[in-house]
Amino acid sequence: MSVVAVNPSASDDYFRFFGIDQQFHIDLPALDLAYLAIQKEVHPDRHSRGSEADQRLAMQMTTLANTALQTLKNPTLRGLYLCKLHGVDAHLETNTAMPAAFLMKQMDWRESLDEHAQNLNSLEALQAEVEQSKKDTLAEIRQAIDSAKNYQRAAELLRGLLFIDKFAVELDDAIDTFN
Repeated sequence: MSVVAVNPSASDDYFRFFGIDQQFHIDLPALDLAYLAIQKEVHPDRHSRGSEADQRLAMQMTTLANTALQTLKNPTLRGLYLCKLHGVDAHLETNTAMPAAFLMKQMDWRESLDEHAQNLNSLEALQAEVEQSKKDTLAEIRQAIDSAKNYQRAAELLRGLLFIDKFAVELDDAIDTFN
């Protein structure tokens, strides 16, 4: 039995691998269905009686499917991946420059977290503000990628989203101390 249902040459593009459009806004249920269809074909158990080459290819395709799924399901990873596909590296390790207004908002949030660490209602209000900021940023990323095809702008927004996500985790931890 040969692993022919999945085209290994599509592995250079996770969207093509799953047969979905290359865009930021994706149909997550369709992605899940495509993943399950691929897993059904390439699962190593299905190829246990095949040649060593078939077994190895099945394992590689399973690993690829898992990596591709995790990348495309996560909005931040999906956005960074789309930027990379279009030749834009977000330089996450070296580029931490952010617009002044964004940095001011981050500082305000941090001060608010410190000042209201003992007030659950205030922390929950801050959480709602951070979640709205995340939604707004995701909408801007979607517009930058899917409409404007401005991957440089998307990379800038994605760097900001990483800051927002990191702060949201800290905020969640502070709220969890009340439970």
